[in-house]
Amino acid sequence: MAVQAESFDAWLAALTRPSVLVELAVLVATLAVAWLAVYLARKALDPAKHRNSVWFGERLLDGVLFPVAALLLMLAARWALKASSLPIALLQLAVPILISLVVIRVAVRVLRVAFPSSQAVRVLERTLSWLVWGAMVLWVTGLLPLLLQELEAIHWTLGGVEVSLRSLIEGVLSAAAVLVVMLWVSAAIESRLLAGATDNLSVRKIAANAARALLLLVGLLLALSAVGIPLGALSVMGGALGVGLGFGLQKLAANYVSGFVILAERSLRIGDMVKVDNFEGRVTDINTRYTVIRALNGRESIVPNEMLITQRVENSSLADPRVSIATTLQVAFDTDVDALLPRLAEAVAAVPRVLADPAPAGQLASFGADGLELTISFWIGDPENGQGNVKSDVNLALLRTLNTLGVTIPFPQRVVHQALQGP
Repeated sequence: MAVQAESFDAWLAALTRPSVLVELAVLVATLAVAWLAVYLARKALDPAKHRNSVWFGERLLDGVLFPVAALLLMLAARWALKASSLPIALLQLAVPILISLVVIRVAVRVLRVAFPSSQAVRVLERTLSWLVWGAMVLWVTGLLPLLLQELEAIHWTLGGVEVSLRSLIEGVLSAAAVLVVMLWVSAAIESRLLAGATDNLSVRKIAANAARALLLLVGLLLALSAVGIPLGALSVMGGALGVGLGFGLQKLAANYVSGFVILAERSLRIGDMVKVDNFEGRVTDINTRYTVIRALNGRESIVPNEMLITQRVENSSLADPRVSIATTLQVAFDTDVDALLPRLAEAVAAVPRVLADPAPAGQLASFGADGLELTISFWIGDPENGQGNVKSDVNLALLRTLNTLGVTIPFPQRVVHQALQGP
């Protein structure tokens, strides 16, 4: 079935036969049908929901579905042509190309979904692409068996076991394949758990993190077995290594444990307005090691989870999302404060985002040096949308009310006494 089973020259000669035109037509038709199937599947589903999935990429041909569909159709077409006794040449080249494309797309899409902002993933993607395409070229040209024989000839003894370079490479590739599959499964579970989550987003997040950690642990054990490392031999070494890591990585372990405690206790939830170490913002993500807090000006702070456990955290949304805001102003001493305060409260209540319950209220705070100091307090229910903007709207409403009523805002006054001197 593979091209290397024949001589490379015979395969090149087969490309000059007239039957290649039939294979070319079948190849174009197969790719067109695969493209149409992906287009219809993407149109039938929610494009925004599946844009960053493994099967569907950002664009129509970015995901895994297109090369998989094209490969299945290509295998069916090649079987049909062989059944009709038609010589096969071009499709023998198309199949390994599509297999290579499937391997690259699966690895790349899974890594991008699992680690969306990692720069190392980009380098790994290019390296993987070069390796897969190089292996495909060696396979097509028939040089891959010769290379494998040479790798098999290179061997050495490791711990009383004879290990060849070929077995080591195959073990590493098997381990990588196992880890990619585990990452794929964990990404699917995480997307399923977090889809449509609102009030219980933190609980879903801890379930997704626990599922990923468990699957990666299982994948690591399977990968070590695939490489040929016996798991029983790791018990003694793992004990000594665990003691060393316990001292060296205690901060990292504390952050991971704190992350699960935060998610389990729900003391912090995604969407809460918090203030940590004089940084105030909205919690946008809670990971196992750190929490991301985004301020209203767009700045983001990455806070280690241990800090959220050991230090004081002000949470404006834990029990009640409503926040009280106060603003002060001065009026002249001869102002009728009893009549003015209800009018100011009415003006504040008409400002958007100001809650009617509790209603705005005004108090005579103190007797200032230049006038009477009034404090107007009000409540808002959406502090994540900012406090400075609504306070500015309230101040403007107060200023318009004072101008309408003719109330004077006093300016600083000073009395200068001049001593009289005799003749």
